[in-house]
Amino acid sequence: MGSHSLPVPSTPAGRDGLAALLADPQRAVVALDFDGTLAEIVPDPEQARAHPGAVPALARLAPRLGSVAVITGRPAAVVVHHGGFAGVAGLERLVVLGHYGAERWDAVADTVTADAPPPGVAAARAELPGIVAGSGAGRGTWIEDKGRAVAVHTRRAPHPQDAFDALSGPLHALADRHGLIVEPGRLVLELRPPGVDKGAALTSYVRESGARSILYAGDDLGDLAAFAAVEKLRSEGLPGLLVCSGSSEVAELAGRADVVVDGPGGVVELLTALADRLGDA
Repeated sequence: MGSHSLPVPSTPAGRDGLAALLADPQRAVVALDFDGTLAEIVPDPEQARAHPGAVPALARLAPRLGSVAVITGRPAAVVVHHGGFAGVAGLERLVVLGHYGAERWDAVADTVTADAPPPGVAAARAELPGIVAGSGAGRGTWIEDKGRAVAVHTRRAPHPQDAFDALSGPLHALADRHGLIVEPGRLVLELRPPGVDKGAALTSYVRESGARSILYAGDDLGDLAAFAAVEKLRSEGLPGLLVCSGSSEVAELAGRADVVVDGPGGVVELLTALADRLGDA
């Protein structure tokens, strides 16, 4: 199966992270974002599906690792459905951390557990349609209710970046009024509680799992917090490898990555190469 070769990380820290994963895979955590990393970015997020090779690659790789986690801003159940992760042989230990860790789906129980919903989000949600309409960015923009967060997408607007820019100020003001923060992404602005991000979710999961190494793959501004968490863990002596899915839209993420791959297809190739290296059971 040696058809996929592993990329050589561009940094010493990344090379150390990959070496640690390969040396002791049963104590390694592989954590991945969903949209843009395991699934292609599409105009309607409800149509997002895992890359066709993602589940087979993960099902080969996961039994050789300590654990595999998908970390997403979306509800956990949505990503489990869109990913096709439930009931897959080899993914019995998969965990999906939804809403930046406020929700958790475990494959073994096939259930979602969740923290209490945060205050402030409901109040902001009620005001949001009027604010979007009043911003002049109305046509083609749409509001996604994430339960613990609420997001405004501008990808379908006639001038997506102009609509994004027009909404930025009003949404920051709305967030301030309700004790929320604004997380910008690729033509999306999300309002959610502070102190909830992929970095916090990843750090707590790594500590809980007792991992000796970590690989994190992401593609968007929301993944910067997870990259920062891995950098902090590395500074504390835990080896880690940072992977960026695609280099074009988020230059800052690509610049901090040890490995840049070509979108979800490249992520699948990397996961397959890891499974090849660690050997089929």
